[in-house]
Amino acid sequence: MAPNNSPTAYGSVAKLFHWLTALLILVNLPLGWIAAEIAKEAQASGTDTLIARATLLFSVHKTTGVAIFFVALARILWALSQPRPGLLNGDRPLEALAAATVHWLLYGALVLVPLSGWVHHAATTGFAPIWWPFGQDLPFVPKSARLAELAGVLHVLAAYTLAGALTAHVAGALKHHLIDRDETLRRMLPGTTAARPTARQPGHRAPLAAAVAIWGAVLVGAAGLGWFQPETRAGARGEGLAAVSSDWVVGEGSLQIRIRQMGSEVTGGFADWTAAITYAETPDATGRHGTVEVVVAIPSLSLGAVTAQAMGREFFDAGTYPTATFRADLVAVEGGHVAHGTLTIKGASVPVDMPFTLALDGDSARAEGRLTVDRRDFGIGMGVLDADALGFEVDVSFALEARRAAG
Repeated sequence: MAPNNSPTAYGSVAKLFHWLTALLILVNLPLGWIAAEIAKEAQASGTDTLIARATLLFSVHKTTGVAIFFVALARILWALSQPRPGLLNGDRPLEALAAATVHWLLYGALVLVPLSGWVHHAATTGFAPIWWPFGQDLPFVPKSARLAELAGVLHVLAAYTLAGALTAHVAGALKHHLIDRDETLRRMLPGTTAARPTARQPGHRAPLAAAVAIWGAVLVGAAGLGWFQPETRAGARGEGLAAVSSDWVVGEGSLQIRIRQMGSEVTGGFADWTAAITYAETPDATGRHGTVEVVVAIPSLSLGAVTAQAMGREFFDAGTYPTATFRADLVAVEGGHVAHGTLTIKGASVPVDMPFTLALDGDSARAEGRLTVDRRDFGIGMGVLDADALGFEVDVSFALEARRAAG
């Protein structure tokens, strides 16, 4: 069999690309659905077995998706360099237009499905790495929860479009083979099968325009259904935590956590928290410079791909315990300060010390601090007791700027 196409037959390279792509798609589409279903169960139960299984399946799915992307690019480049055997039903304008449109849809989906999934992976953090030595990021793709959301929606829409186009493609091939009894399907099978195309053939413009119109309809329909609206979590709705009375008013600040999952570092932050702070440069009789009480809205946490899992009953259980609290005395020590107090998460109170630096400039202050806690002390993720799957240590850090309240 010749490697190149001819006007009447496909060559061995085109056939190899065709069946390799078909095999990868038929494996990866159901694999992605199964992985997503298991991930939902893992979010609810938080057990080692389900999390490990979901991670394994998603890693296989992502790695296969990257393979599909490069195979699709190679296939498209090869197709551009080859003559394309004409249709055997080109004298049936509607059928010919439908067949050519489906081919354009397939080519577009073969690139968009894996690329959107790859962008989603690169824009978020944590959970199920791609198995290859070239890193997990993409150039020009920042870590962004919103970008990850949009890429995830496009990935699902493109996957649905791919599934629809693939169904139409298979149905058309079977129709040619079983009803028309022509060589359309046979000339893509191993061996050399030539067939003379009809004199009339569809052009490229009309099928391409039809495919673009279908993609446009998919995107417009999804937008109309609200698929592209930002995802909202329970803690992000409404007015959030009420303002508190404080001697020092926080103007800007961040509260972040960092964990390790499946060997990868996952960093997240809380968007909604309050701090009631008293501080005096001169300590009182007990050696205290002041006090702090921080209240954190747990549902405001953003933790990359594992945000929903973190909200589940086996982890933060945000529905039952919507806030965490840190109450501490502020004490000066050699080289800085320490917040000596109690951290309460998920109903469990644990004594902790948080070292922090403090820079005062009149009525302005800047502070930064960090501590490490063991999630098991708070009953978080007790179904996952394999430190390689989910690390026990959680790094908590803050940085804030504040001004002394007037009066």
